Amino acid sequence: MMMDMGGRGKVKGHLTFPPLCQIGVVVKDLEKAIEAYSSIFGVGPWKVVDLPSIDAPLRGEPVEYKMRIALAKMGCVVLELIQILEGETIHTEFLREKGEGLHHIALMVDDLDKVVEEWEKAGIKVLQRSKLPVEEEGDTAGFAYMDTEDLIGIIIELLKVPKSRTDFYKCPNIGK
Repeated sequence: MMMDMGGRGKVKGHLTFPPLCQIGVVVKDLEKAIEAYSSIFGVGPWKVVDLPSIDAPLRGEPVEYKMRIALAKMGCVVLELIQILEGETIHTEFLREKGEGLHHIALMVDDLDKVVEEWEKAGIKVLQRSKLPVEEEGDTAGFAYMDTEDLIGIIIELLKVPKSRTDFYKCPNIGK
């Protein structure tokens, strides 16, 4: 069965929509963005992470890049601010074409390889993907940005976080 997405593309079959866990915003200056979100909206505290070198093929072509991210919990969702320091990524393409702003939503998955395979079988291609370092032997972590912008108007990131970081992404008890 092919689903017609209102002239925006077609997907074979029906996919599950894993839990939303993150909103990704691309910025030119991470420190200024943190200050703006903190002073205007009271967002924080922030966890700033420097990722010195990531090997993440872009549309199948090898690339390496460096980035800084800032993460803040906002209810059941993590706000991720992303600044690329060097290299070509889907984030730098976004900055050139659209400027700063909402880049993606991330969905939490337990088995990244399995979900990516399901989405690819349905006709949704990987834009950029990488495995991330983990602290525990036998654990896995990684991401895959999927080519969903023409389908639904935004990129979806499939995200597998390491076991050591799953608490950060858990939804707090609302109203208790």
